[in-house]
Amino acid sequence: MRRFHCLFVALSVTTLALLACSAMPAQTGGPLASDISFTVAMPKPHTHLLEVEMRMQIPANLQVPNETDLVMPVWTPGSYLIREFERHVQDFAADANGRALDWTKVNKNTWRVKTNGVRQWRATYRVYANELSVRTSELNSDHAFWNNAALLMYPDGRLSAPSTLNIIPFGDWKIATGLPSTGEPLGGRHWAFRAENFDVLYDSPVECSNFKQIDFVVRGMPHRIVIDGDGNYDQNRMLAGVQKIVETEVSLFGDIPYHDYTFILHLRANTGGGLEHLNSTALGFRRNGFEKEEGYGRFWSLVAHEFFHLWNVKRIKPDTLGPFDYTKENYTRSLWVAEGITDYYGQLMPRRAGLISDQTYLDQLAKRIQDFQNTPGREKMSAEEASFDAWVKLYYPDENSINSQISYYDKGELLGLLLDLDIRRRTHGAKSLDDVMRYLYNEFYKKGRNYAPADFQKACEVIAGESLELFFSRYVRGREELVPAYREAFAWVGLRLEQGGGDVGQIDGPMPLKAFLGADLEDKPDGDLIVIKSVRAGSPAYEQGLNAKDRIVALNGARVTKENFDARIAEKKPGDTVRVTVFRFDDLRTFDIRLGSRVDAPFRLLPLSDANAEQKRIYQAWMGAH
Repeated sequence: MRRFHCLFVALSVTTLALLACSAMPAQTGGPLASDISFTVAMPKPHTHLLEVEMRMQIPANLQVPNETDLVMPVWTPGSYLIREFERHVQDFAADANGRALDWTKVNKNTWRVKTNGVRQWRATYRVYANELSVRTSELNSDHAFWNNAALLMYPDGRLSAPSTLNIIPFGDWKIATGLPSTGEPLGGRHWAFRAENFDVLYDSPVECSNFKQIDFVVRGMPHRIVIDGDGNYDQNRMLAGVQKIVETEVSLFGDIPYHDYTFILHLRANTGGGLEHLNSTALGFRRNGFEKEEGYGRFWSLVAHEFFHLWNVKRIKPDTLGPFDYTKENYTRSLWVAEGITDYYGQLMPRRAGLISDQTYLDQLAKRIQDFQNTPGREKMSAEEASFDAWVKLYYPDENSINSQISYYDKGELLGLLLDLDIRRRTHGAKSLDDVMRYLYNEFYKKGRNYAPADFQKACEVIAGESLELFFSRYVRGREELVPAYREAFAWVGLRLEQGGGDVGQIDGPMPLKAFLGADLEDKPDGDLIVIKSVRAGSPAYEQGLNAKDRIVALNGARVTKENFDARIAEKKPGDTVRVTVFRFDDLRTFDIRLGSRVDAPFRLLPLSDANAEQKRIYQAWMGAH
């Protein structure tokens, strides 16, 4: 088992404060021997160009090759999309002792250098970095942030080799990274870090800026929140909340697999998301998103999700997710576990940590269930299919996506919920999904194994003490409706899922109905016309001829905006006919649409009036309430 060490390096002209976050082998001692080193500089931040020098030295005990292929990854783990990082590379060159070496591109992301038997040589190149997300890289006058998979090449066939990363920050910028310092003093403005292999190197993002830092300790282990950008957060509240989440999740697993941990947080006007790493995470959040209580709730969920990945994904790994192939897709049918169940805990852990109330959690859960039930694609794609097709579907949505697919995040969260409550029911509250996660951590990660879909099902069955084949065949590999499963699962914790006074999926008498068109609208950027973004399968709009990308000119002969279009439809009754006039491409068309109906009420989770003692006990254990 590897452990992970965290340092921060605070840089100034005259002082060095060791404060950087890093991953390192469990053993202590001197720096790792390395024949591969990188230097990253940023002398002109306004150009958005990160300058990379890669030095190679062939050890005396190895045969010297006549040529070497340098490969740029095309994706970064945790984000299941081919991002073609090589497209940002420019000005590639190679030399040995000042003598230029010949090179050629052999495919989109491979540079072949003819080294002619020399033992020491280098390659240099620049990478354009002007996209801030947790998956990409940005350099500007305010900061530098990069993922090493988007910046650093590896020698083909040598992913297991150790390497050194030297960073020359701009001006007086500080450095936060998931790599340990080499401990070697270097002259000038160079600061050196090490990685035991390229998987660790690529799992350690770097932030260079005049960031703020908040520190706390959990079970003797230092944790730090590095904040780049200003926002309307309360520092003491942020510290207390993040610490509670860490304490709650560590308590679930009972094991801390790192020496230090760092949260890198970018606050911007319009950003979001997170990406997990071995001993750190990169987070994006709206800088003024802390104004209301629900803003803090979203932030707690983001932190809880990414920190839970510390165990689920970074250590409890699905079949093909590590060791990685950085040149192509790494397919798995288990992203609904890796991401969806992590999302389940990401929503639940703020409740267990006492940061949100029971009712807030239940209200948000009911809304997510309703959103999923309103997605026609749930009938077309299973959780395993959504996982496998992530590379070509989830990140390439179009106007028909809502009708043909689902997110493994969304259904995975709901399957995690159902599995958790079902295991609690079968064991009368003695076991839960928490025990499944601990089982996977001990039986797979600690024994150096990845799990396959059948292994996850077996782990659930071991904890439940019964076969769960029917559940997995219906809801994981299959596409059966989840409503009956909700009804049974919630009953065992003394809850009822209802809408408009009746159980969801059952009309027990008069229900409040509203007129329903089934077209999702968006304002055109120039504000002239409103555009149909998507048309939901089976809806009146779908069946009676409206198309995505139609531009709405008028409703019943009167010009409309998105707001008053929605208001006019809301005034109608189910069965009324409306006349919708649209431009389809450059042709004017009119459609008479007979409106359908939809229950005009939100989903709600309500307590059963006759809940017994066991139901109440299991509920309390599930919510972590004391």
